[in-house]
Amino acid sequence: MTKPTFWLRCETKEFERRAALTPTTAKRLIDAGFQIFVEREEQRIFDDSEYEAVGCTLVENNSWPKAPTEVTIIGLKELEESTDPLPHTHIQFAHCYKNQGGWSKVLSRFHRGGGTLYDLEFLNDASGRRVAAFGFHAGFAGAAAGALALSAQKKGEKLGLLQPFENEEAMVATVKQLLGGSGKGVKALVMGALGRCGRGAVDLFRKIGLAEDDILKWDLEETAKGGPFKEILDVDIFVNCIYLNSKIPSFVTREQIIAAGKQRKLSVVVDVSCDTTNPFNPIPIYSINTTFAEPTVAVDVGAQNPALSVISIDHLPTLLPREASEQFSMDLLPSLLEWPNRQTARVWTDAEKLFKDKLGAAAVAEGLV
Repeated sequence: MTKPTFWLRCETKEFERRAALTPTTAKRLIDAGFQIFVEREEQRIFDDSEYEAVGCTLVENNSWPKAPTEVTIIGLKELEESTDPLPHTHIQFAHCYKNQGGWSKVLSRFHRGGGTLYDLEFLNDASGRRVAAFGFHAGFAGAAAGALALSAQKKGEKLGLLQPFENEEAMVATVKQLLGGSGKGVKALVMGALGRCGRGAVDLFRKIGLAEDDILKWDLEETAKGGPFKEILDVDIFVNCIYLNSKIPSFVTREQIIAAGKQRKLSVVVDVSCDTTNPFNPIPIYSINTTFAEPTVAVDVGAQNPALSVISIDHLPTLLPREASEQFSMDLLPSLLEWPNRQTARVWTDAEKLFKDKLGAAAVAEGLV
């Protein structure tokens, strides 16, 4: 194929409605000389016809394994578990660079197939900042889910199925309604409040009516003394938005929670960072990822103590799929336009070097060398 080509694969993760390429960004790429294949997908927030209308070529659902190996496959979430070798170049979130559970098995598929991974989480600009991230919408949606869980818990119920919202306004209106008209009186602590994710969480809490003094905004300065932090137990909702890349003291522990007994105010923990299987997870009070179907997991807090639940959904921005996709894809677009020059374009050469480093470690871990 003479034109630079991207193949937008379907997302197989349940409830995932976002897309790495939107009709808007696909058209920009086509106008720049790219060819774009799009797998038919009913779950995606954008209709197939929207892509077709801007010049994309529609192909069969989940047919990317049959695509020519010189075609680059682009998606969002990790591929389904398999041992099949991967001969293509993939652009996606793979969640395997920080020693997460099963990391070496994921990378071993590339080793055996000869393919390459450009992990979206590690595409950085010259200052080391990610070129595209769902952080704001992750924080916004995470805070909303936390407020919904708190509302249910106050009624003696468990939060049920979470459905994507049409837009931010619909999300805010629903949360306010279920809180009795406003979030006034609710107290929240946002960890990592100065980052994109943290700013999103703070924005949601403001929009549902929390008083400014009831939104504790913590970042490096507030956490410098090291945890665990008693202050977390004194709020209704704790939202963790930090980016974890090394071991740090735990923010909160089960022992601390049990010791607080009935004096604890904390009812809901939202771990937006979702480092569930990371050995450095600073919230070691749960051990599973939750889902849109089962958004919360109960924490063992000891007999007779008030309930505490954790939300640890690893694709929260899909609660706002259209807005989150448009923002992310537009931020990613300048780097995608550089794809034909990926042998020299720094964002891509850095990502490839990191892949090769991680691939070597995985090959050793899996006994492939």
